[in-house]
Amino acid sequence: MGVLFCQSRPRLFMEFLQQCVNGLVQGSIYALIALGYTMVYGVLRFINFAHGDIYMLGAYFGYFAANQMGTSARLGEGGAAGFGEVALILAVAMIGSALVGVFIERIAYRPLRNAPRLTALITAIGVSMLIEYGAQSLFSPNPQSFPKLIPETPLISLPDFQITLLQVVIIAVAITLMLALQVFIFSTKIGRAMRAVALDRPAAQLMGINTDVVILWTFAIGSALAAAAGVLNSTYQNTITPLIGITVGLKAFVAAVLGGIGNIPGAVLGGLVLGFAETAVAATDYSAYRDAIAFAILIVVLLVRPSGILGKTTAEKV
Repeated sequence: MGVLFCQSRPRLFMEFLQQCVNGLVQGSIYALIALGYTMVYGVLRFINFAHGDIYMLGAYFGYFAANQMGTSARLGEGGAAGFGEVALILAVAMIGSALVGVFIERIAYRPLRNAPRLTALITAIGVSMLIEYGAQSLFSPNPQSFPKLIPETPLISLPDFQITLLQVVIIAVAITLMLALQVFIFSTKIGRAMRAVALDRPAAQLMGINTDVVILWTFAIGSALAAAAGVLNSTYQNTITPLIGITVGLKAFVAAVLGGIGNIPGAVLGGLVLGFAETAVAATDYSAYRDAIAFAILIVVLLVRPSGILGKTTAEKV
């Protein structure tokens, strides 16, 4: 019995490492989407429930870009996509979703900026449903196969443990985008203006900051990050539908709340925690409850620490 236990320990350790890698990949996806939620909330104190659908549109923008560039056909014939092609597809998806995010803010949200919060919230839900069912009309409700832009070539392959090129690329791109956002927020004029508006919008206006421009930048950057997550996760999962943003968007919202809504490092931490928790459940006999863990975590956080892990409790005028 002791010998069997000793032999099983290395295997358990390798399986643990494998689940850690899987959790890091999934958590990176959630973190990228959660950043959009937390940025918009930080500036407007508003939950953009259409954000998950921007993630879906980003996946479709990447899908159509790959088709137009001939990448999908080449991959179907056994070819490979170059680094430049993948970067261009990712850029097209991010720019397309950024423009959609700006359009939604300008048409749907800006006229309601001074309206009661419930009005804006209901509008966000309406925009979400409009995008979802509009996408079904435009793209077909049937699942479509997303091209494997990055091969799953094993970089490390051991018994019960494997790291692929695709996993490394997803983690590396996610980390790069998160670091780029951090540099943008703290080292650029627009980034400093975002922090000022998030701290006190009326005071920022009095200081001469054009809050409309800042809000447009916030929606554009948040939407671009969601699009990047859409392309990366669709490459990982290989299938897209017009409704893929519903569950993923809700989970990313849970991640943002978990880390502390309005807190950028908190959104990243919340995404990673959720990714690890979800992967841990999927590795057990209770894998059917994988999607439920996000909402169980949300309930616990709201009961124990409503402000989130890194969030701060603040008084609000009523």
